[in-house]
Amino acid sequence: MAKMATKLTPKQAKFKLEYLKDHNGTQAAIRAGYGSAGASVAASRLLKDPRISSAIDEKVAKTMHSLEVTVERVIAERARVAFFDPRKLFASNGQPIPIGELDDDTAAGIGGIEVLEEYEGSGQDRVFVGYTKKYKVWDKNAALNGLDRYLGIGKEDNTSGVLNIVLNLG
Repeated sequence: MAKMATKLTPKQAKFKLEYLKDHNGTQAAIRAGYGSAGASVAASRLLKDPRISSAIDEKVAKTMHSLEVTVERVIAERARVAFFDPRKLFASNGQPIPIGELDDDTAAGIGGIEVLEEYEGSGQDRVFVGYTKKYKVWDKNAALNGLDRYLGIGKEDNTSGVLNIVLNLG
């Protein structure tokens, strides 16, 4: 009785590495040297191979572990964005709080900052008068929808755009 080989061929190993880059099976097969005409079929076959799928799963698990990516951490980050309060960006006098002084939850809600230097006059006579700061925040609705899906409490009606909340309190 023939033993099934446990080691991946060099081409299969290359496919595994390429697949881990973008999780696109067809493109991974092409980059690994499989013909482009049959790449999607090859990718499907390769991803069904238990040796390859378990090697991919193992590598993903190791990466997630080393980066400390957990379900709890992802949900916590979504919650920070979902419950972001823009009032926390400003002091009581209305001035923006320096970015380094923001609490972690408020900083997590910021998707980007654009800082423009403002001048009056032109040429050598121009005088610096201050900065204009533009804050871009993450999409709260996307974060809330992600939490809804995880918790199983929301069902979106794609035709009307209405979010129906269904709570099971039993």
